[in-house]
Amino acid sequence: MLTGHASQQCFALIDVNNFYVSCERAFNPKLDHKPVVVLSNNDGCVVARSNEVKALGVRMGAPWFELKDLAKQHAIIAYSSNYELYGDMSERVMSILRDFSPHQEIYSIDECFLGVNGLDQLWSTYTDMGCAIRNRIKQWTGLPVCVGFGSTKTLAKLANHIAKKQPIFKGVCDLTSLSTSQMDGLFAAIEVGEVWGVGSKIRQQLNKAGIHTVKALRDVSPAWLKHQFGIIMERTHYELQGITCLSLEEVAAPHKQIISSRTFGKRIDTL
Repeated sequence: MLTGHASQQCFALIDVNNFYVSCERAFNPKLDHKPVVVLSNNDGCVVARSNEVKALGVRMGAPWFELKDLAKQHAIIAYSSNYELYGDMSERVMSILRDFSPHQEIYSIDECFLGVNGLDQLWSTYTDMGCAIRNRIKQWTGLPVCVGFGSTKTLAKLANHIAKKQPIFKGVCDLTSLSTSQMDGLFAAIEVGEVWGVGSKIRQQLNKAGIHTVKALRDVSPAWLKHQFGIIMERTHYELQGITCLSLEEVAAPHKQIISSRTFGKRIDTL
């Protein structure tokens, strides 16, 4: 049986906005406010989109050849992936974040969790700390980031989503500072698929069961979730309630990947 206790911890999740595109813009400011995509290794699919491209309805992973007409119509600028550049910029960001907290979990090339419990004593609020993080990373690297704070990693991840999607938060959302009614209002307006760990298949199953929002997932019976989806979703439920089930992994585990890559059935040597 899963047990837990109300967490007194606080986590921050820092995420670089449109990371690959932002890296290209950092070295070419003329790309600011223009529709930009970054393509996969063989220029086959879209792996990063500027907000301007997202507004055109271009989905992640869209084949580039299908977008040629749209690209001409809207003057979309396409770049091939430059992973050496992106890796270097990622290390710069992570190095800056180590100055804010020694407790760091690098989650991906553009995302990082920080353990910030008690560090608010160095700032007036966690929001002030988040603003300082945003400003320093922007000043030192040219990259825009959003920062979310929560009493669990799942809530910090959700707070980052809110910071990114709702302009009123100006890029920093501290869920630990909000009242219960304020959090209820936010969670009732966010689709359940935005919760960390809820993939498309689980989202569809939750929707069939009448669970469409983050609030509905948080308020459902944990026993029912465990029966239907297993202990992982039960832990997600507790994390949404502020009960820590996922600790900070300060020592990264070896990466394991399964990659599905599109290619041709035979060698191609002409356009």
